[in-house]
Formats: sequence, C-alpha cells, structure tokens
Amino acid sequence: MALAGRTAARWARLRSRCPGAAPPCPLPCPLPAACGRPYSSRGKEKLDMSTYPVESIRNFSIIAHVDHGKSTLADRLLEITGTISKTDRNKQVLDKLQVERERGITVKAQSASLFYSHEGINYLLNLIDTPGHVDFSYEVSRSLSACQGVILVVDANEGIQAQTVANFYLAFEAQLSIIPVINKIDLKNADPERVEKQIEKLFDIPTDECIRISAKQGKNVEKVLQKVIEKIPPPQCNTADPLKALVFDSTFDHYRGVIANVALFGGEIAKGNKIVSAHTKKRYEVNEVGILTPNEQPTQKLYAGQVGYLIAGMKEVTEAQIGDTLFLYKQPVEPLPGFKSAKPMVFAGMYPVDQTEYNNLKSALERLTLNDSSVTVHRDSSLALGAGWRLGFLGLLHMEVFNQRLEQEYNMSVILTAPTVPYKAVLSSAKLIKEHGKDEITIINPAQFPDKFSVSEYLEPTVLGTIVTPHEYIGKIIALCQDRRAVQKDMLYIDENRVMLKYLFPLNEIVLDFYDALKSLSSGYASFDYEDAGYQAADLIKMDILLNGNPVEELSSIIHHDKAYATGKLLCERLKEAIPRQLFEIAIQAAIGKKIIARETLKAYRKNVVAKCYGGDITRRMKLLKRQAESKRLMRKIGNVEVPRDAFIRVLKRDTDY
Repeated sequence: MALAGRTAARWARLRSRCPGAAPPCPLPCPLPAACGRPYSSRGKEKLDMSTYPVESIRNFSIIAHVDHGKSTLADRLLEITGTISKTDRNKQVLDKLQVERERGITVKAQSASLFYSHEGINYLLNLIDTPGHVDFSYEVSRSLSACQGVILVVDANEGIQAQTVANFYLAFEAQLSIIPVINKIDLKNADPERVEKQIEKLFDIPTDECIRISAKQGKNVEKVLQKVIEKIPPPQCNTADPLKALVFDSTFDHYRGVIANVALFGGEIAKGNKIVSAHTKKRYEVNEVGILTPNEQPTQKLYAGQVGYLIAGMKEVTEAQIGDTLFLYKQPVEPLPGFKSAKPMVFAGMYPVDQTEYNNLKSALERLTLNDSSVTVHRDSSLALGAGWRLGFLGLLHMEVFNQRLEQEYNMSVILTAPTVPYKAVLSSAKLIKEHGKDEITIINPAQFPDKFSVSEYLEPTVLGTIVTPHEYIGKIIALCQDRRAVQKDMLYIDENRVMLKYLFPLNEIVLDFYDALKSLSSGYASFDYEDAGYQAADLIKMDILLNGNPVEELSSIIHHDKAYATGKLLCERLKEAIPRQLFEIAIQAAIGKKIIARETLKAYRKNVVAKCYGGDITRRMKLLKRQAESKRLMRKIGNVEVPRDAFIRVLKRDTDY
C-alpha cells in the first residue's frame, strides 16, 4: 500500500509539472513532458476548429530588439489564455532549441495558438514569437507574411534600439497593424514617458496608443490581448475558396518525415486529403493536421485564416520548400508569392574533421537547412581539408548558432574556415566574358579572383548601418566608424540623451569584430543594426601566402589594399607558430602578385657538426660547416613543406576574442 501511495504521489507530482494546457492530462502518466505531446491532448477528442470562423481569428507576431522581453511576454500570453499552466518554471517556453536556452536569445520563430474569450466571443489568436538579432531578420520577415498585425515591444529602461527601428519598418512596409507596448515598467530606472516620446517622434504613433506593461510580473498584459482583438483585423480569406496553404516553416522528424507549418489563405484541409506542392508538383496524402499549443495538438480540420501544421509523408528534405504553396489534387490555384530568398552576407568553408564523416555531415546539413532556409550551400573542395561545402550566412552570430546546432542536434564536429564576404568583378576581357556568359561575376572564394588586367573594376558589398547610442560616446564611435572606412549619412537626436547615427560601411569591415568593439567603446549601451546597401567600387587585391615560394591556395584572401600589410604580417606570424620546424629553413611570405609585403622565417633544426672538433686546424671546421650548408640548400630545393591539418585550423579560424 505504501509503495502504491508513493507511486500515485509521484504521478501526481509529474502531472503538476505538465507544460500542456489546463486541465492536466486525464490519464496517469509517469513520463515527463519530453514525450513531445501535451498531456491535455491524450485520450481526448481532436479539436473542432470549425467553431472559429475567419472573423474571430487574429494572426500576430511579437517583434522587438534583443532582450526587450518578447519571449517573457509570450510566456504570459500563453498563461493568461490557459494554453500552459501558471508555474515559476515558465521561462522561454517557446524557445525550444538548446542553443536558445544556453544563449538566452531567440534564433528561431515559433508559433502557438491561443484560445481567448472577449465580450462573450471566443477568439483564436495565432501568435508567432520572433528573434530580435539582426542576423535572424529573415525569420522575422517570413513570420510577418503569416500575420495581419504585430506587437512592437520596447524596453522602458533602454528605449528604442537599432533593431526596434528595423523591425518597425519591416512591419510598416508589410502594411500591418502595429501595437506599441512598453515593457519592464517595474524596473527601478524605467522611464516610460521618455520611451513614449521616442516612439511618437520616430514612428509617428500617438503616446496614448502605447500600453505600459511588466511581462515578468504580468501587469497589464491582459490589455495587450484586448488590443490585439480590437486593432488587428481578421485575415482576408474564405473557407469556400479552393485550398491555398503557404508553407512558412518546416522541421524534420526521423519517424514522421517533414512537418510543415502552414498558414491557410483559403479553403480547408483534413486528414486523408490529397494535396499537391506547387514547387515540386508531387502529390501527397495528408496524415495529420493540427495546431501548435505550443506542442502539437491534432485537429479534425484546418480552415481558412488558421495557422497550424501538417504531416503528409514527405520523406526527403528537398520536398518541403519554405515559401511553397500547397493545394488540393485536381484543384490547382495561383501560387502565393512566397518569400524573397535570403541574401547571404558572410561565406565560410565547412569541412568534416574526418572525411569518413562526409555523408553523415551532408545528411545533417540537408536537414538543418530545411529548418533554416536562409543558409545557402555550395559544394567545395580543398587540397588540405578535403571535400566540403561553402556556406552562406546572414551574419557571424548566424554562423556560430548554425555550427552549434550541428554539434548539439546532429553530433557533428566540423572545421569552419575564416568568414569572407561576396565580392564582384566587372570583366573587361572578352575571353572571360564569353567564358562566364556575363560581364559581372560574383566571387565567394579567393581562388576565383580574376587578374586585375582582365577587370575594369572590383566591387565590394556595403551595408547601411544604424547605431543608437547615448550622446557621451559619439566621439569614440565616430572615430571607430572612420577607422572602418565608413561614410556618415545621417545623425538624429532621438531625445536629449540618445543619438541615432547612420553610416555606409563596407561589409568586410564590420563582419568580424565591429560589434564587439562598439560594445566596448560604449560600455555596452550602443546597439547596431544593418541592411544591405548594394555594391561600391573598391581597391581590392588578392593576397597569397607562400611557403618557400610555393603558394598555399587555402590561405589566400581578398582584402582592401589599405589593410594588406597588417593582415599579411599577422598571417605570417600565426603560420610561424603553427608550422612545425623542418631540417631546412622555411620562408613564410605574404605576397600581392610578385611583390612580397611581409615575411617570417622558420629556422631549421641544426645539428652541431663541429662538436667532435676539439682544437686542430680551422679549415677542418669550415669544411664541415660548408658541407652542412650545401645539404640544407639541397633539402630546401627538393623538400616540400606540408602544412598539417591542425595548423590550417589554427590559422584559418577566427580569433576566440571575436
């Protein structure tokens, strides 16, 4: 009896920790919520979504700068609507990835359906929590395509930051309803009046429309839900129309295949329906449809205006393209516009540590790029590192997070080379123009860099950077921007303490350590955001690294002429430390064309050949030394310097300080 009592108590304790919807699971279950399905969905009938007509649906996103409280607000909204039970452990409920919880940031947009009753009417609210960092702005723009409105969250202490401005204009250009929310009013230094004035000055939103809340304490959060219902319009679609579903996200499950997140812009879909992909023209049978609460909750059907998921036996990762349109078999429709493809800002080589892991890494890359479609993949190979890929990312943090997800989710260890940016060259050689079929080529690998005699001009990518900073740091920040070859475009005082600066930067000057340098100069108070600004002419050169006169292709780089000497010297010094000594001297040189700009010499191991000579004639000593010098010269002529794999990794990898 005592054992049965302890077991029952243990089950009750586990059920009380259930993150699923209230009421808790009716079945006793000793397993924690890691099973992947909410307890509330077990043993119950599938939800009937037909009770929520289009007029009672609201689709919205939460957008903000990093660390302004988006995920905390999402947690409170889930609690208020009864989607999850109220516990102290509800922190970042929608941040499901390990990397998100470790870093405390959102890197993947997550959706959840909330049920809320207002003035006697039941509403279905589809919420999408979005990332705040500039590197994941593609996730934000994708999420907005499935919404009719946004909640713009601003920190009452920090005020408007660079990414706040960028996200506002994304929503404004998409013609979405915007609800301004001032969060963290419970903080000691909170100044909501100042933030309201900033919002009015920059975004032209009246101060009386701003809602002051504390997401952590739950203060005034209910007002946000009421404002969502009043201000955000329902989706413009009809259940009577043919099925038209937009795939705005997808994940891969080893057992069920591709799980596609869809927004319905017309019609309805149920289990057993035959659907066709507008992109691949393949036909599938729907195995399951449902909504996310935030775990998967199967439903009988999904109707126009609703957001949910579907599983249709897609086994290949290439079958679920984000931005694809799904429609019923024999009922074709005009495909939806989809999404503008992401433009990579940073390229890096990725190689398996062991070439026997190549196929496993290929499979892991395919599945991860299904979930993160902003990464571009091109096959590549290197004499030193073997077969691999050249990947395009939206920024340096994006690259780090992608690498971390590979390690954590797929247990893959990889070698990442130093990041580079895509350059362009305008060709003047008729032979090269005929070979490429165009007079302008994009260069993502230094090996493709054409000779300056066959090019009329080189172009480098630029970005329009926005810096928001307290006014006391302006002098240091302007000096930093000038050092990075930036051109000032605008300067605006948001209020008496904060300034917004706009600069045109060459992308390769900010891609590595600019953000860290900016944070150091401003004691962490400045924020930075950038957007693509096209290409501009630049004095670019290809710098080669020579070992005893032989170029090492993997260490070649494209840099601006003004930075060549410093970069060449640094690389030579690093190589001197990384390459093991040989029996002959090694000359490590950085060269631009035929001109050597930096050199380090790795001394040879040298045997003391005169150790056996004690006294005697000097000519004997000189003869031995001369013979040794001739042997070294011969060795240097016929000996090849092989750079070890770990030396490549040490030289190519970014500094850990970045």
